[in-house]
Amino acid sequence: MQILYNDKTDLLYIRLDERKQQVINKRVTEDVVLDVGEGDRIIGIEILDASKHLNLEQLLPVKYNV
Repeated sequence: MQILYNDKTDLLYIRLDERKQQVINKRVTEDVVLDVGEGDRIIGIEILDASKHLNLEQLLPVKYNV
């Protein structure tokens, strides 16, 4: 699992599966998008306006992309 955060766009991405594969984006709410891959498995979770929804300091380790 990998957690990536971009502070310029306030976007948090949680990657659950590192294998390369095609994904389909499924919007769950206005600010949450699931990346669904082979076998309908959730590959990643994208959270828009992440700082409004989560305490980012508690998500460690976090790799910040600047």
